[in-house]
Amino acid sequence: MFGRSVCNSNGVGSIEANKVLRELESMKVFIMRHGEAGTFAQSDAERTLTDRGESQSRQVAQAVVEQGVSQFDLVLVSPYIRAQQTWDCISSNFTTGSVETSDDITPYGQADDVYQYVCALAETRNLDSVLLVSHLPLVGYLTAEFVDDMSAPMFPTSGFAAVDFDLEKRSGAIEWHIAP
Repeated sequence: MFGRSVCNSNGVGSIEANKVLRELESMKVFIMRHGEAGTFAQSDAERTLTDRGESQSRQVAQAVVEQGVSQFDLVLVSPYIRAQQTWDCISSNFTTGSVETSDDITPYGQADDVYQYVCALAETRNLDSVLLVSHLPLVGYLTAEFVDDMSAPMFPTSGFAAVDFDLEKRSGAIEWHIAP
């Protein structure tokens, strides 16, 4: 699924920077896998990005901006070092409402729980957009939770997917995805 650099299915995506208070019907869910990380560390949580991982993450962030996305209402980042470093190296490309570390989006987090949490946050905080910076296999399972009739896709490191999600119908579709 993530074989080409940038794939559009419904044109260029965009997010309004200045929201008007309204009844929330849909939102954009953005899912990113951390950049390439080194193999060796005292624990999986302590693995750090390689130079290539940083470079590819920056390239993907620039491609996301070129798709018209430069703002997220909420960013949820795994506490693992490589995910934190990924967000740190791309964050200057975006404006954000808030950034939170979430223990629920580690590699073996429960996709259904994260899905329910994001839906609840969207409704209670009136969010238009959420970015999750996480890991395999969770990024694939999350994508499958938000997108109708989809099996969990593989994500390359620094892979990024944009989902247009209807909160009322609880159904979504991939708008585009980017691979380094």
